[in-house]
Formats: sequence, C-alpha cells, structure tokens
Amino acid sequence: MAYKDLHEFIDVLEKKGLLKRIKTQVSAELEITEIIDRVVKKGGPALLFENVKGSKIPVFANAFGTMERMCLALETKELDDVGSRIQKLLQFEAPASLWEGIKMLPMVAELTSFPPKHVKTGPCKEVIQKEGFSLDEYPILKCWQGDGGRFITLPLVFTKNINTGRQNVGMYRMQVYDSKTTGMHWHIHKHGARDYADSKNDGKIEVAVAIGDDPAIVYSATAPLPDNIDEMMFAGFLRKKNVELVKCETVDLYVPAHSEIVLEGYVDSKERRTEGPFGDHTGYYSLADEFPVFHITCITHRRDPIYHATVVGIPPMEDAFLGKATERIFLPLMKAQLPEIVDINLPVEAVFHNLCIVSIKKRYPGHAKKIMFALWGMGQMMFAKTIIVLDDEVNVQDLREVLWATTTRYDPAKDVTIIDRAPTDTLDHASPLTNLGSKMGIDATRKGADEGFNREWPETLKMDEKVKKKIDGMWRELGL
Repeated sequence: MAYKDLHEFIDVLEKKGLLKRIKTQVSAELEITEIIDRVVKKGGPALLFENVKGSKIPVFANAFGTMERMCLALETKELDDVGSRIQKLLQFEAPASLWEGIKMLPMVAELTSFPPKHVKTGPCKEVIQKEGFSLDEYPILKCWQGDGGRFITLPLVFTKNINTGRQNVGMYRMQVYDSKTTGMHWHIHKHGARDYADSKNDGKIEVAVAIGDDPAIVYSATAPLPDNIDEMMFAGFLRKKNVELVKCETVDLYVPAHSEIVLEGYVDSKERRTEGPFGDHTGYYSLADEFPVFHITCITHRRDPIYHATVVGIPPMEDAFLGKATERIFLPLMKAQLPEIVDINLPVEAVFHNLCIVSIKKRYPGHAKKIMFALWGMGQMMFAKTIIVLDDEVNVQDLREVLWATTTRYDPAKDVTIIDRAPTDTLDHASPLTNLGSKMGIDATRKGADEGFNREWPETLKMDEKVKKKIDGMWRELGL
C-alpha cells in the first residue's frame, strides 16, 4: 500500500532498522551537512535530527541515500520493475474481443495512471498562518561555508501556466533572504521558468511550495516527465493510489494534502535579486546570479511537522540514488522511441548529465551517430555533455568493461563527434557561455567495411566452455 505521508515512511524505515534518530543537539548551519555527508558516503541510514539548535522542528534527511531505501521509497524490489510497468503500458493494445477484454481487466487496473483527487482539507491545514509567520522558525540548512545563506533544498514548487491553465510541480532550491522572502532558482530550461516567463504580462505568478511528502510524490517532482504528463498523476501511478490534493488558502493552486509544510505566495516578474553561491551537486559552488524572488503570503503546516531536507555536493550524495531511479524508470520510454537501445548508464561520478554510456544493437553504418543525435534531442538528455555508444554485448553498468571496450574500439580522428554552441545545463561551469557550450559523442562500436574500416577485427578472448565447466566443478577443491 502507498505511504500515507512522510511520517508513515519514517515509521517503516525505523521498523526495518534503516533510520537513526539523532538526539544530540546539532546546528542547521553546516553541522547537519557534515554529518549527512559522512553518512551518505559510507552507505549509512536515513537520519532524523530531533534536537536542532534554535528550532522545535526535527530535520529528516538522507531518505533516499541507498538503493535499498530508494526502492523502499517507491515500494518496489527493483527499480527496473517500475520501468517494466511503464514498458507494459507502452505496449498495451486494445483487446480483440469482449472476453479477452474481461481477462485483461486486472492488467488495465495495474497500468492505469491514477489522477490526483481533490479533497476539502488535509493534515497540511492543521495550522494556518496568514499573519505572524516566519521562516526563522524552521530548521532550514546552511549547507556549505561558502553558501550565500540558508537554502530550502527539497521543495516541491507548484505553479500554473497562465496560457494553458495546467498546474506543474518541479524542484528548485530556494535561498532564504528574510523571514518572508526567498529566491526561486528557476533555470531557463525548466518548466517553472516557462510558467514564470509566460506570466510577465500579468506581473505576478502564484506559487505554492510543499515540503515533506510521501516519497513517491517527492520523487515525481524531480522526474523528467513529458509536458503532457502531470507529476501528481505520475506519483499516483508509482504509488498505485491517487494523490490527494487540497486547495491553498491564498493562491489558486492545489498541493498534496498530507504535506508537512506549505508556503504560499507569489513571484513578481519585475523583481530579481542576487541568489547564491550554493554548494551544488556538481561538487562546486554554483555562482551567484540574479533570480526571481518568492514572497510568502501564508504558511500552513501539520501540528507536528517534520522538515525534509537534502544535501548535495561532491558525489556520491543522496541525489545519486534519485538520479539512478530516473535512469532505470525512464529507460523504457527511451527504448520506445529508440528500440535499438539495450541499456544506458548515467554514472554518478560524472554528475549524470556529464556522461551518458549507451549500448545498442547496431544494424547499419552511422547507427551510433544517429543514437547520439536522437538522445541530444530528447528532453533533458540535451544536457548530456558526452555520449559513448557501445555494442550490445558490453555491460554499460560495468565501468571497467566500458573503459576497455571504448579505448580499444574507437579511433579519435574518425569516431569522435564534436558539436559546438549547443544547450548545456546552467550549472555546467566549464562552458564558455552560460547555457551554451559543446558536446562530444564517441562511437565505440565495432566498425566494418561499410564504415571505411577495412581491417579485420580480432576475436575477443573467450575460454573453452568444457574447461570452464570442469573448473566450476573443481572450484571448492581448489580453495580459491
């Protein structure tokens, strides 16, 4: 069954021995980050800081910090199983007869996305503050010593497009300026920035920010979904239960009813303010720049709220497992458009978008280059700085095998493609221009005469199967 809220997920983690309660008093300024960084890098538990200096509200962090907890968050044994559900949905065909349709009803129920359900109220409305509220009451982290201030690091930011009327949610860091004002870190490529840009004629855009939710809802806010798929519907699909949404008090937006904390307010299109620096997932400080300003008009929260936070930095950090979930869950969508793809690896060490390793069933000359350009044209894959294309027998999840196959199968002069002046992630510090830089594609597939390679490929080393079986039988006796 789907988790009702963040509290229930925390209870499950604790029962499974995957949560550590920290009762020692710690500061939200730098100290919590130092603890989280050490724990994540050694594969440690989720953390609940119950005694945060200057606040009565506990901090929950490192929720997704291992593959085990990431799977538990999405209630699956393997992340690939979620991808398989999506693959079945993509392959679904209408039944040929009534009887066949009746037999397929359980499958239809399994594959049907659950639309969000509007409810009159919810736990996030237990306390409503339209006056006298302050962000100073919340244990918002200052993560790294060079940060420009305290940052809300795991917010679900809801907006509505003035032209389409569609509600969207994304995750964008928010620097706290004062008790009622924050920054809104909308990159030019993100959906929130598009809603903001479309609202300029009206001057303001309403915004609601939910903090602390069922983990499937939190993950869905980070997912690179197509524009026509609602994030809350996708969360319902993941959790196999409708997400309950409740209308905000001062803005015309709906937020998850079981959220811990909700900030309501607006962003004025004419107002920008310096935001940053911020110790980012790239392992560097993202530079200070001008960003929109969020003005809070109301705060609602549970009577016993938990502040949900994350810390990013030099990988691996908690976001590594969110990224790996996206890699596995959305692989079937890539295969639906490019069926020759066998597997994809976005290595954590390369901060995901800096390196994409893909294996394909190669069928014709130039096939690898076709895959490169197709991936660069596919949503957020446009941020992939480097793409390596390999033959289907290479295990792209094994970096030793990838390095061996790549370096022994490509010729730098002929097999490397460089594209200049292409879109880059805003946080790509190596690009000479913000949001604009270059890409590299490496064709590390075997080439034949149809691609101008007239030499004979040597045979890959393989042991005789009879010998392998004989040694298998002797293995215990060998004591190795």
